Amino acid sequence: MQAVKWPHGCKSAAMFTFDLDGDIIWQNMSSDEPNADKLIRARSVGQYGPNRCVDMILDLLDKYGVKATFFVPGYVAEHNPAVVKKIHAAGHEIGNHGYTHERFVEKTREEQIEIIEKTQKIIKDITGTAPVGFRTPSGDWAVDTPYLLEERGFSYSSSMRGDDRPYRTVLDGRVTDFIEIPSKWELDDYVAQAYNIYPAEPAGLDRISCYRNVQQNYLAEFAGYHRYGLCISFLMHPQISGAPGRNQILEEILREVTSHQDVWVATGSQIADWWRQTYPAESSREG
Repeated sequence: MQAVKWPHGCKSAAMFTFDLDGDIIWQNMSSDEPNADKLIRARSVGQYGPNRCVDMILDLLDKYGVKATFFVPGYVAEHNPAVVKKIHAAGHEIGNHGYTHERFVEKTREEQIEIIEKTQKIIKDITGTAPVGFRTPSGDWAVDTPYLLEERGFSYSSSMRGDDRPYRTVLDGRVTDFIEIPSKWELDDYVAQAYNIYPAEPAGLDRISCYRNVQQNYLAEFAGYHRYGLCISFLMHPQISGAPGRNQILEEILREVTSHQDVWVATGSQIADWWRQTYPAESSREG
């Protein structure tokens, strides 16, 4: 297997990402429930993220000298502008994560355009900078989503699962400058550690994974990615990985990753820019 080139002679790359979903994800999950608008406690689970957990995460990132990428729905940015400003002021990247954490696969072309552009404006109005990165909310995107993102000048997406390296997206046989930085479900803290009583998450099973096992899984994944010289993208949520007990897992990951002098820790935009400059169009693959 051909080795991937990374800056400064590094062997592998790592990207720390945080989806600041706030309470909107729980609003969506409970939208079909009786008296959904009155489920205040359910929504407060998500509000814990911007209210408390972002500060704890920012402190940890600063402690280990790591710049991260935060994907933020426009709705959450609107309701927490001071938090978004704080993230931006600390030197972290802000990415577009839809408006109300919509399922893009269910939206028309026109609806997707409205969502993307609305969130771009909201975040630019708060930070002075429009996002160049995008992560599709709630799983999948529609067939035309990458076309819409490329047309609007986005540098990259971190939405797909089909590789462990970045790649240029191919649209209608045309190799583009629009980069995909894949992540994996097993690197998503939501899969193992999201928890709510009502609406039930995980559905039908009252449990949360053992913290020690989750930490070991993350570290094993990192070891594998580093061994093969790949690009690992940690996919986390402040309301989950920022909580006092669980942020010990995050700290152990940060400690391990940054202890390796040959790991390039970068934001999504930095990785996308490097890949475009280093790997020409003919080295791409179908997105």
